[in-house]
Amino acid sequence: MARPRVPLLSRERIRDAALVLIDRDGLAEVSMRKLGAELGVQAASLYGHYPNKDELFDDIATGIMRLVDTSAFDTMSWDLGLAAWARSYRTALATHPNFVPYLATGPGRRAENLRAADAVHGGLVGAGWPPRYATMIGAATRYLVMGSTVGSFAGGFADDVQVYRDRYPHLNQAHLLRAIADEIDDDSFELALTSFIAGLTATYATVVTAD
Repeated sequence: MARPRVPLLSRERIRDAALVLIDRDGLAEVSMRKLGAELGVQAASLYGHYPNKDELFDDIATGIMRLVDTSAFDTMSWDLGLAAWARSYRTALATHPNFVPYLATGPGRRAENLRAADAVHGGLVGAGWPPRYATMIGAATRYLVMGSTVGSFAGGFADDVQVYRDRYPHLNQAHLLRAIADEIDDDSFELALTSFIAGLTATYATVVTAD
């Protein structure tokens, strides 16, 4: 029997198939056995490319984090750089929300995370923030981004008015949220981000310019 012209498996194919499973079934449901079935091979065939599931997931994490752009810190003021980084970060993570819990683990050991952290920390310290504040700002922004991507707030409401009517009088319009979930979620993130940066700007005036 002639060998196929295109190799049956590659690291890229395996990563793509794993993300399909994660997006569809959730992170906890992915196993090498299921992934092999998705690709039409035995799980043992995957181990020549990835010795274990964690290495596969780390490779996926690296690919997602490469999409995060920190270059605005090179050309903009710290507040605009921070906003641009946060929006880029959220866009990258929002593509695969089921994978966000894995991204939340072990960020200080992945090269792409460290690259971003180094750029953010350097941009903030270079703008005059004390290192401790720069660390906290980076962490707080990460909390904000991850919290906004791990699940949809507006999308979690039922579209049945009877669920809320009478029992929850202040939520009498909640059944409408599901239809505009993306808009509500995006605007809510922007509100949180701009309010966060406005608060930091006031802190900057006392912490940095007072020195």
